Amino acid sequence: MTAAVDPVQRVHQRSWAFAALLASLAMLGPFAVDMYLPSFPAIGREFGASQIALQQTLSVYMFAYAFMMLWHGALSDALGRRPIVLAGLAVFGLGTLGCAIAGNVQSLWLFRALQGLSAGTGLVVGRAIIRDRFSGAEAQRMMSQMTLVFGIGPALAPIVGGALLNLLGWRSIFWAMLAWAIAMLVLCLRTLPETLPAAQRHPLHPRALWRNYHAVVAQPNFTLLALVPALNFCGFFIYIAAAPAFLVDLLGVSTWGFAWLFIPMIAGVMIGAGISGQLAGRMSPQRQIRTGYTVLAAGVIVNLAICSFAPPLVALNVLPIMIYTIGSSLIMPTVTLLLFDLFPTMRGMTSSLQGFIQFAFGGVVAGTIAPLLARSLMTLAAGMAAFTVASFLFWLAYQRRARSTLKGWSP
Repeated sequence: MTAAVDPVQRVHQRSWAFAALLASLAMLGPFAVDMYLPSFPAIGREFGASQIALQQTLSVYMFAYAFMMLWHGALSDALGRRPIVLAGLAVFGLGTLGCAIAGNVQSLWLFRALQGLSAGTGLVVGRAIIRDRFSGAEAQRMMSQMTLVFGIGPALAPIVGGALLNLLGWRSIFWAMLAWAIAMLVLCLRTLPETLPAAQRHPLHPRALWRNYHAVVAQPNFTLLALVPALNFCGFFIYIAAAPAFLVDLLGVSTWGFAWLFIPMIAGVMIGAGISGQLAGRMSPQRQIRTGYTVLAAGVIVNLAICSFAPPLVALNVLPIMIYTIGSSLIMPTVTLLLFDLFPTMRGMTSSLQGFIQFAFGGVVAGTIAPLLARSLMTLAAGMAAFTVASFLFWLAYQRRARSTLKGWSP
């Protein structure tokens, strides 16, 4: 007699095609940020909008993105993976259409918020799909494949956005996003399987969800650890949020040249992630984090030195940002695992809350801090330094608590 086969395990084997599909869904979020950044001056001229008003188009997107990170996973646990992905693509397409035909900056704010509410669906649910279908080493390999494909997107987005801006105008950027969303919707309708059987779904209970969220947030170690990667992220996100001013106004790069920032930055992220994977099991988590902070400090010091003594030069001013992203990527995976170990039975919720904190901070940076720091290269470098110092202080505070509360903990 043949044993029954779990329907989750009967779906496709691991493949680059499936990894590319999930990575393309996850790339909606960063594409919706990086692709339109070169168009800030053009949008400002057409709408007569200030730099602050333009930054708010990024800020409202980030806040909406962060808010919905709390709910994508819970909704897919209750309703299934496929319906949430399809609904997210449809809402993203509607928001993108609104951005393409917006008549003023206020309506652009509204539709950017709608994009933000839906853009994270592919990232959050895509990871759940991987875990539904694979386990152990296969899941790690699938995640690696997805990450390698995903890493291409943020590097290409500003290049594509700059080309569309110069050839067809800023609205063409959103029309291209809409075409991509529609193509992904059609592709998912045809090929994306449902990986969560109805018998394994969990009903939505608002009170139970609230209790679980409160239990995580009320744990001091969670807050201290979650702020470490969030503040490191802010240390280089100020350059993303201020990219038009940093590249065009301060370094004299044309709107064709946004790759000068984004390719080295994404390369740093991928290099750091690769080194982190090689160090796993060979170096203790605490030592790896200390190594990451050493690299972060090197990036900060080099950045301050270049801004103090060297004339503005694109290659020089971008180099320390690349160094910084290597250090940030060395720290991020290890801190994330420490976070998950705090709540072994609520890892999905822990991940959602960590993402919420990170992107909420990103929204504050985009809307208020980045415009203030974008006045000079030195103020941007000082902002990176301040975020790094704050992150390190929270890490030290976590270590002190860990020594006193975790039996047997050692650095």
